[in-house]
Amino acid sequence: MARNRDDIDFARPVRRILIAAMAVVLALTFLVWRIDSPRVERFRAAFIDRFVPTFDWAMVPVTKMLGMVEGFQSYARIYEQNQELRRELQQMKAWKEAAVQLEQQNAKLLAQNAVRLDPKLTSVSGVVLADSGSPFRQSVLLNVGSRDGVVDGWATMDGLGLVGRISGVGRTTARVVLLTDSSSRIPVTIQPSGQRALLSGDNSALPLVEFLESPELVRPGDRVVSSGDGGVFPAGILVGQVAQGSDRRLRVRLAADYERLDFLRVLRSHPAEQLQDVGALIPPAPETGEAGSSAPLTAPAALPRPGGNG
Repeated sequence: MARNRDDIDFARPVRRILIAAMAVVLALTFLVWRIDSPRVERFRAAFIDRFVPTFDWAMVPVTKMLGMVEGFQSYARIYEQNQELRRELQQMKAWKEAAVQLEQQNAKLLAQNAVRLDPKLTSVSGVVLADSGSPFRQSVLLNVGSRDGVVDGWATMDGLGLVGRISGVGRTTARVVLLTDSSSRIPVTIQPSGQRALLSGDNSALPLVEFLESPELVRPGDRVVSSGDGGVFPAGILVGQVAQGSDRRLRVRLAADYERLDFLRVLRSHPAEQLQDVGALIPPAPETGEAGSSAPLTAPAALPRPGGNG
């Protein structure tokens, strides 16, 4: 215990002496560095030339540390710029998506304006709403209804081809049953062979072609249009092209873009007027006798024979 106490008592004076000596050296260095004398200036220059270049090894850690600090600051600035660029990129993506949607809507509206229809057919365009649910599996809602003159059974099409028919009309909305629905059946004509058939939906993207008289005359790629039979749809509306399904059955690749049904055109088709009575331009039928045969015509007078007596 006494030995440890002697060691502690010896260490304290030595520490004090070293601190005092360091303070004196620093004070003398300060004084020497502040003395404005040519001799002292030469001494300072000689000291710097002698010892300072050899301190490069001591400055390496400091230089490395400063480089690390600057690198970290640069990394922080790059990170902030990166985050800002990410935010701008997200905004640009949102603007791009909006621009693409507007471009698609504009293209569809232009296509609807450019489609060629029968001059007798007029139309009303509507916006496709979300399907609120119904017994139909393939149907959409339009924001046009009875107030716009829409009637059950009218055909609907986008800017490319036939989409479906009106089935259910409210005052401000109407339901459109698509050609792909299992309850959809429309008569069509396949060109150029002129074959008549029935397009039947089966809840798939490619409806079936049924009741063909001569299937050997039909080839994939043939044009399919509405036939107008039965007065269901106006004739000549583009439906799509014939395609062969994976089940080796003839189907139709629809021309309408079912993935982007944003606007639909409802075709106002009115049934042909029937004549109720004969007009002045149509002569009445000849009267018939009791036996059901028409009255005999009066024979023309006999012409005198040439050279005869009378």
